[in-house]
Amino acid sequence: MTRVLIVDDDPLVRSALTLMLGGHTDIEVVGDAPDGRAGLAACDALSPDVVLMDIRMPVLGGLEATRELHRRADPPRIIVLTTFDADEHVVGALAAGADGFLLKDTPPPRIVEAIRTVAAGEPMLSPAATRFLIDRIREQSGDDRAATAQALVDRLTQRELDVALEVGRGYSNAEIAGRLHLSVPTVKAHVSRLFDKLHVTNRVQIAIVIHDAGLV
Repeated sequence: MTRVLIVDDDPLVRSALTLMLGGHTDIEVVGDAPDGRAGLAACDALSPDVVLMDIRMPVLGGLEATRELHRRADPPRIIVLTTFDADEHVVGALAAGADGFLLKDTPPPRIVEAIRTVAAGEPMLSPAATRFLIDRIREQSGDDRAATAQALVDRLTQRELDVALEVGRGYSNAEIAGRLHLSVPTVKAHVSRLFDKLHVTNRVQIAIVIHDAGLV
């Protein structure tokens, strides 16, 4: 059971997320808070595993609250869930210690999968956030990155490459399973093999390799 705390100044958003997550037997919404300061107090009282954190809130904003939680000894996983897709928010959220960055118009199944993914220790970013980070890294990269990435990609089987391409496009495991007509456990197994073959530790790094190789 993954314990979730919702921190958002809009009561309708809090209610909608609580209702949406309440239909999943492996997720429990343990509470909500209307601002970052109240969210910190709720984390102390409720010990959630994952916090869904808005950015712009009164009293204390989401980035400041995320930064404060990240400094603690055993912080919860944090997904920034916002209406603002500005580049500085992506970088700010990740620099503050967020484990995920999603827009509020993200389809409910992707939000659910994001909670499960970050609870398991993996990051989860929206496709737009992933694209921004990749572009930023590529602007700073050397000329040999493409050759290195292509050499790594050449080690993949066709099915592994198919999965890597979908990861590079920002799709979740469930979405990849549907697009490639595979089961979700099979997709997860392929992603695990991609970590080994591409010498990476998370999905964002898989996407970077695929983009460096010029495949997406």
